[in-house]
Amino acid sequence: MSDIDIPDVSDVTTDTPPAPTPLKKPGFAHRLWTGEISYNFVGHARWWYIASAILILVSIVSLLVRGLDLGIEFRGGSNFKVNVTEVTSATVDDFRQAVLRSGVSGLDGTNVTTIGTTRVSVETRALNAIEQVEVRQAIAHQAGTTSEKVDYQQIGASWGQQVTRQAGIALVAFLVLVSLLMGIYFRDWKKALSAIVALIHNLIITVGIYALVGFTVTPATLTGMLTILGYSLYDNVVVFDKVRENTANMDDYRWTYPEAANHSLNQVLIRSINTTIIGVLPVAAILFAGAFILGSGPLEDIGLALFVGMIVGAYSSIFIATPLLVHLRMREPAMIQQAIRVEKRREKLAKAEAEPVYGVAPAVVAAPLAPYVRNQPTRAPRGKRPKSGT
Repeated sequence: MSDIDIPDVSDVTTDTPPAPTPLKKPGFAHRLWTGEISYNFVGHARWWYIASAILILVSIVSLLVRGLDLGIEFRGGSNFKVNVTEVTSATVDDFRQAVLRSGVSGLDGTNVTTIGTTRVSVETRALNAIEQVEVRQAIAHQAGTTSEKVDYQQIGASWGQQVTRQAGIALVAFLVLVSLLMGIYFRDWKKALSAIVALIHNLIITVGIYALVGFTVTPATLTGMLTILGYSLYDNVVVFDKVRENTANMDDYRWTYPEAANHSLNQVLIRSINTTIIGVLPVAAILFAGAFILGSGPLEDIGLALFVGMIVGAYSSIFIATPLLVHLRMREPAMIQQAIRVEKRREKLAKAEAEPVYGVAPAVVAAPLAPYVRNQPTRAPRGKRPKSGT
C-alpha cells in the first residue's frame, strides 16, 4: 500500500470573520436636518416677540434719555491734530486738561483721541477766530511744539446735516430696493414684509446699543449700519429659501405650513450659527483693537456696529422673520383649510392603526396605510393551469 500524505490539520488556521463595524451615530446637525430632533421655534414665537419688544423698548429709552453722541462730521465743530513724541496712557487726559485750561468756555464736550502712536486728534465745538488761536496754543504747548505745527480744520454744521440727509436717503433706498428684490425673487410680498420688519428691528436695536454704550456716531458707523443690513438680508434669504423649498408641495398633507417652516429653521440652524460665529470673530478682534488698543476711532465705531448687528441679524432671521411670515401666511384661508386637511388625515391614519385588520392585532400592522391595501394571491392564467387528473 502506498503511503498517503495526510495534511497536518493543526497547521490549518481558521480565519474568523471580522467583527461588523458599528454604525456611526448621526451627528447633531444631521439629526436636525432629517427632523429626528427639532425645536419648536415657531410655536414659541410669543416669547421671541416679547424679548424683542423689551430690547426695542430699552433702545428707544436709551435714545430718548442719553441720545446719540454725534461725531464732529454731523454736529460740526473744530478739529486739531498734532504730532507727539509718544502716545502714553495719560496722553488723552493731558490734552483734554490742556484744552480746558486754555480759558475758552464751553469745551466740556471736547473729544480727544489718539491716531497711531505719535498723533493726537482734538475735537471741540465750533470756535471763532480768537478762540481757535487760544486752543491751538494750548495744544501746541502740551505737545511741546509751535502753533504752526498744529493742523486745524473747521467743519460746519450744514455739512453734517447734509451727511445725515444723504444717509437717510441711502437707508430708504436700500429698504425699497430690498422689498422689490424679495418680492420678485420669492414672488411673495409676505416674505418681503417679514424681511423688512426684521431689518428695521436690527437697526433700532443696534442704534439703541450705540446710545446706551455712548460710542460716537461717525461716517464709519453709517458704513457699519448699512453693512449689517446687507448681512441680515442674506441670512433671511437663506432661511426663506429653505422655507420655500419645504413648502413647495403643500398638497401631500404631510405638514402644515407652520410645521414645514419650523422644520426649515431647524435645518438651517447650524449653518446660521456657524456663519455668525465665523463672521463675528474677526469683527470682535476689530472692536477690541479699536476700543482697547488704539482708543476711540473709526475701528471702534464700525466694529461695534458690525458686532451688534451681525448677532442681532442672526437672531432676527430665526426668531422674528420666519415666525412673522408664518403668522402672515396662516391668515390666508387656503393655509387654514390645508391645516385642517392635514389634521383630518392624521386622525384617519391614527384611527386606522388602532383598529384590527382582518383579525390581525394592530401591532402586526407595520405601515399606517396597511389597512387599506389588500394583497390578493396571484393565480396563473386559465389556459396555463394544470388540468385536473394530470
